[in-house]
Amino acid sequence: MGLRSQTQSVLMAREARVVSSLHSDIVMYMKQSHAALVPDLLLDRVAQRFRILGDTSRLSILRLLVERGELTVGAIVAALDMSQANVSKHLRQLLDAGIVMRRAEGTSAYYSVVDNSVERLCSIVCDRIESQVKAEAAALG
Repeated sequence: MGLRSQTQSVLMAREARVVSSLHSDIVMYMKQSHAALVPDLLLDRVAQRFRILGDTSRLSILRLLVERGELTVGAIVAALDMSQANVSKHLRQLLDAGIVMRRAEGTSAYYSVVDNSVERLCSIVCDRIESQVKAEAAALG
């Protein structure tokens, strides 16, 4: 094993320990403080975030941006077979929510996902739904 590989292995092991330690600290804090998962003052913001993510068109746009990276409105329109007005409306809502960012270049506007929690949240929900579908299929036959 070369020096570079050894260094990468050591760094990855350290990172895993830090993440594990951080997770343990968070769990311990939650148990000790008996804190609610979401403070009452933030419930409206959380509900708003779920409303933004609760639309099939916006989820389709986000999935496309996660898969392909930064795209123009025209590229999104072509890929999703949606009208430009509809795509623009949904991008505006995602932009206002701080989920995507807009970069202007000449006459084009480029959009990309800036809130990394969206991808993690969607992964959690999709994994859970997949598990439920498999369990339902197994129960049926």
